Amino acid sequence: MTKAEKVNFTIAKLQELYPVIPVPLDHKDPYTLLIAVLMSAQSTDIRVNKITPLLFEKADNPYDMVKLSVEEIRDIIRPVGLSPMKSKGIHGLSQILIDKYDGEVPKEIALLEELPAVGHKTASVVVSQAFGIPAFPVDTHIHRLLYRWGFTNGKNVVQTEKDAKRLFPKELWNDLHLQIIWYGREYSPARGWDLNNDVITKTIGRKTVLNHYYRKTKTRF
Repeated sequence: MTKAEKVNFTIAKLQELYPVIPVPLDHKDPYTLLIAVLMSAQSTDIRVNKITPLLFEKADNPYDMVKLSVEEIRDIIRPVGLSPMKSKGIHGLSQILIDKYDGEVPKEIALLEELPAVGHKTASVVVSQAFGIPAFPVDTHIHRLLYRWGFTNGKNVVQTEKDAKRLFPKELWNDLHLQIIWYGREYSPARGWDLNNDVITKTIGRKTVLNHYYRKTKTRF
C-alpha cells in the first residue's frame, strides 16, 4: 500500500468501527469540559468522570469556582492525582476567565494556553470538542498508534501532531482524534496487546513494530 492508501484504509476502518463517536469526558459546556480535560492529565477518564460530578455540584462555572478555596478544590479532586497543581490551576484559570473573558472560555488555542495548568493538548481538545474548531490533540496513546501505523517517526507528540495534520484531511481531525483514542483502548493498547484483534496495525503496521511483536510472541511460547 502507498502512504495515501494506508491513510484511506485507516479512515475507513475507524469510521466503520465508530460511526457515532462518544466523548470520553462528561461535561455540559466549554467550561466544564476545560476543567475535566485539565483534571484528566496523568489520570483516567473513568476516574475523572467519577470526580467531576462532585466538583460541579459545588461549582460548575467560574463564578462559583472562585468562591471555593484552592484547598477545598484540592480535597474534592484528590483521587485524580496531581491535585496540588490541578486545584491551583482550576482556581486560577476561573479567576482569569472572569477578569478577562466575562466568565466565558475563549475559542483560540493560544489564549487557552495562557491559562494556568492548560497545555497545548488540553487547549486543542477544548476547541475541537467544545467549539468544533479543527484541531488534532495528540496524547501518548495517539502518539503510540500513529507510530505503530507508520504515520510518524516523531520522537514526541509535537512532531506527531504535525505529521497527523499533514496526512489527514482537516475536516476529519476532530473525529479522528476521538476515534483513534477509542481504537487504541479497545484494539491496540500499550499493555496486553493482541495483534490478532488489531486489524489496522496488522494490515498497515510499521514493519519493525510487527517484527518485534512476532519475535516477542515466539519467545513466549
